[in-house]
Amino acid sequence: FSKFEYMKNNQDYLNVLRKIQKKPKSSQREMAKSLGFSLGKLNYCIKALQEKGLVKIQNFQNQANKISYIQYILTPKGISLRTTLTINFMKRKMGEYDELKKEIEKGK
Repeated sequence: FSKFEYMKNNQDYLNVLRKIQKKPKSSQREMAKSLGFSLGKLNYCIKALQEKGLVKIQNFQNQANKISYIQYILTPKGISLRTTLTINFMKRKMGEYDELKKEIEKGK
């Protein structure tokens, strides 16, 4: 991976982790649409997060109306990574802000 691809993947994973925390009962189709991902990309991200032990997937079946659904759950390790990625994201954005501010001040 190039540095850009690595950061992009981390951003994608962070977005998926955030979405799972906000709406754990969302279908993959709903999540993919709200994240602007293809269904295949979301599936790839979820599988990677699951393999790393960051997300658990639980299948439920409502006996009354025979509807089954999946619920995604962040593991403690997943919550920790989400926090770390959020902090790194904020640090990167603050660095970008500082650089832009310097460029603007130079231009005056």
